[in-house]
Amino acid sequence: MNIPFVDLGRQNGKVRTYINTAIAEIIDAGEFILGERVAQFEESAAAYIGVPYAVGVASGSDALLLALMAYGIKPGDEVITTPFCFISAVEAIMLLGAKPVFADIEEITYNIDPQKIQEKITHKTKAIIPVHLFGQSATMDQIIELGKKHNIPIIEDVAQAMGAVYKGKKLGSLGDIGCFSFYPTKNLSCLGDGGLITTKEKGIYEKLKALRTHGTQTKKYYHEYIGINSRLDAIQAAVLTVKLPYLDAWNNERKMLGERYNKQLNTQVTIPKNMHGSTYNSYCIRTPVRDQLKEHLEKKEISTSIFYPHALHLQECLNHEGYKRGDFPITEKCTQTILALPTFIGMTAEEQDYVIHTIEEFFKQRTQKGL
Repeated sequence: MNIPFVDLGRQNGKVRTYINTAIAEIIDAGEFILGERVAQFEESAAAYIGVPYAVGVASGSDALLLALMAYGIKPGDEVITTPFCFISAVEAIMLLGAKPVFADIEEITYNIDPQKIQEKITHKTKAIIPVHLFGQSATMDQIIELGKKHNIPIIEDVAQAMGAVYKGKKLGSLGDIGCFSFYPTKNLSCLGDGGLITTKEKGIYEKLKALRTHGTQTKKYYHEYIGINSRLDAIQAAVLTVKLPYLDAWNNERKMLGERYNKQLNTQVTIPKNMHGSTYNSYCIRTPVRDQLKEHLEKKEISTSIFYPHALHLQECLNHEGYKRGDFPITEKCTQTILALPTFIGMTAEEQDYVIHTIEEFFKQRTQKGL
């Protein structure tokens, strides 16, 4: 049995007719950049998240960059974030000339440790970016308290966790800004790149709208800020508007898959602990024989992925920051042991059973060999 790591066709197939109709309407109208469709999605997404304002942008990476720009992050500033995630937040920090300051993660959740954040705060700290990794919230009450105590804005990276809830509130509504990605493998996905920024502050909202359109706020060809070109296009907004009503059901399907893995794998590998209502954007186990297990699964035609094999503080592009191996031991431990299993909308019980059986087979063979 061939099991893909993700099968986007199954999810998109459920709403393809509606997507085709929406795209055809946009082509007929000829309104492709911003416009009514984008405004409609922004309003619906803001209501879903539970905030008054949302700004559609071109990608999740741009959402992080624009969020930092909105708070005036500049050379010499420091921004605290996690070394165990995709590089987007670090790129945004460094593109503005600021310094990424890493705080190690909690081994249970894979998310940034609030106690470690506290140790890193200085007078140069101008923002904190917690990343809600794999669909699970960071420990936001403690992080928000740190932000209030030190008057530091909290920028939530919700790229992998749209729809997840922390103590009754949707992620993206807890901090000062929420940054979302709609890359095709995210919980809510479009047919390419797309992103969103949420906020409760009207002033930040107005500034973000200007920054995404070359700094133009009040009148075309008049520029109040140095901005960028990062506009969510109407076709992607239409696709997202079609999909948004299905998001909770799809997240519940992911949760069922995650809970089923948890129940049947918990004696063989370290399973993810669902501390804060994870939506399981990715289902990641840990084992010291990760590479051997991955090879065994591939031989059985089961695709897996490693999130993330090389910690950010050890990336070549950050050599000049002076970080070294051993600086963040929990992160480094996870990079050597973590493995993401297939978890996608439309995955059948038969397919998941095959994955589980193949993992059981691998460990049984090791036991028989005395390994």
